[in-house]
Parts: sequence; C-alpha cells; structure tokens
Amino acid sequence: MAHAAPLTIVIRPVAPFRLDLTVWALRRRGRNAIDRWDGTIYRRVVVIEGRPTEIAVRQAGSPAEPRLVVTTVPPPRTSSGRQRVRRIVDRLLGPRIDLAGWYRLAERDPRLRILAERFRGVKPPRFPSVFESLVNAFACQQLSLEVGLELLNRLAAVCDVRRGAATDIHYAFPSPRDVALRRPAKYQAIGFSRQKVRALLTLARATERGDLDLETLSSKDDSTVCAELLALRGVGRWSAEYVMLRGLGRLHVFPGDDVGAQKKLARWLGRSAPLDYAGVRKAVAPWRPYAGLVYFHLLLEGLSKAGVVASMA
Repeated sequence: MAHAAPLTIVIRPVAPFRLDLTVWALRRRGRNAIDRWDGTIYRRVVVIEGRPTEIAVRQAGSPAEPRLVVTTVPPPRTSSGRQRVRRIVDRLLGPRIDLAGWYRLAERDPRLRILAERFRGVKPPRFPSVFESLVNAFACQQLSLEVGLELLNRLAAVCDVRRGAATDIHYAFPSPRDVALRRPAKYQAIGFSRQKVRALLTLARATERGDLDLETLSSKDDSTVCAELLALRGVGRWSAEYVMLRGLGRLHVFPGDDVGAQKKLARWLGRSAPLDYAGVRKAVAPWRPYAGLVYFHLLLEGLSKAGVVASMA
C-alpha cells in the first residue's frame, strides 16, 4: 500500500529570521526531546486530525531573505489540517512577527544594540497551547531547567502519543485528555512531586471536561490573565508570568521571579548584587514593550557562552 507524499509548505518569515536561534530559544537545553534540532532541521511530533504527525522545518535563504520549508509526515487530509500545521509553526517559531520596533529600540541603547545584533534574527517562540506552557511551568518549578525538561520528557513517554518504531520513537507533548487518563502514581513514579501531580491532574481534568478554556486568555488584559492564572492550583507569580510570555506571546513580560534570568540580567548589567523581583521590573522598564525579548536574548547569551549556539559576534 503506497504512502501519501509528505505535505510541503513554504513560509516566508518577516526578516530578519534565524531558525537556529529561534529553535534554541524554544528548546532551552539539548535535553529537550520534544523540540528536536540536529543543527539544520527542527522537528516536533504533534497530533493533527487524530494522528501523530511529525513536522520538520528547515531554513532556506539568508536571515535577510528567509524561507522556511515545512514538511509533515503523514500529510494532513484536509485544508483545516494544513491550516493547523501553519498555525502550529507560527506559534512555535514566530515567523510572521515583525520586530522592527525592537531593533529601533535597541539602536537607542548601546548595550541593548550589541545584544540585539549578536542574536539578530531570533523570533520569540511560543508553546503551541497554553496548557503546554502551564505544564512546562509546573515541571520546572523549584528545579533546575535540566531536571524540569527531563520530567517533561518522561511525561511525554508515559502518556505515549508516539510516532516511529523500534529505536526511532518520538513523542508528542500530551494533551489534557492524555494526562487526565493516567493515575497519579504514574506521575509520581517518574519524579513529579505529589503537589505537582495534583496541579497537573486538576488542570488536565478541568480542561478535558470543558470547565476551563485556557485559550480564551489570549483575548484578555494582563491583569485579568494574571488573576485567572493565579487562581489555578499550583500557579504562582513566576508561573503566571512565564505563561504570559511563553504561552500567550506577551513580549512586554519578563518573568521577574525567574532566578536564572535574574542572575543573567544582573551579570549583563554589570551589577555586583543580585536582583530581586522589584529590581528586575525597574531594570527592564525602559525596554517595554520588548522586555520579554531581552529575556530570550539573555537565554541565548548563556547558550552562546556554553558553545551551544553561534552568535553574530
């Protein structure tokens, strides 16, 4: 029985665009098994039309004249499926976001200009759903990023939405239904604390029942979004701001309670003392509405120093 040819879509991002930098801002560490990168092609398994589907993205053309070549296996059967592929890529990699205002802002600040030029072409990534951003926040709370990502890898494996066979299996990030179906002991066995399991299952079950529609947050103002997120079990200020940036794409938000980001920001500013939440808010105020882009750039700065990504410097 013949297999249908992969779907190929060409997307022309708003320049400048660099796939490598954007992927690293999304995946954060090499341990991330959901968002895969081999140095040329970004891959992720998603569920489209009820089937685990691998999306693969490579960049053709220069950062100044970029094109993204997107292939999916298996191909979607319907036009709505093809539109969903585009929406997922738009969220994950932000190709249609115009950052001209960011570059104008950076030109007026000598320190910011150097940072913006080093990572020119990165676009702000977003998780495909608010649910995924919240689960990422739960996993990483009070843990190192490396440990949090390992928990997410294990979660995807336990929920077992897979593509591939034998030694070439890759997992999709689980849906609320996938998470809600498993018993709490499954998650505790892979390293989630009892409190995190309660938060995870409460969120998944409420979303699956239809009692909670997280995607409606995108149409609400910051104060309402923050209040509704803080009302959820297991969500504190850091998690709420993390979701606002990485889940809702609010680029003015710099998660002020992120300890790693606090340290990176203080070092970059040449401060001898660490920054607290109030200090972060004061420091990033001149960069609104792009404070969140500084957050992503400082993440890349750390990865560049570790030799993981190549900057323009």
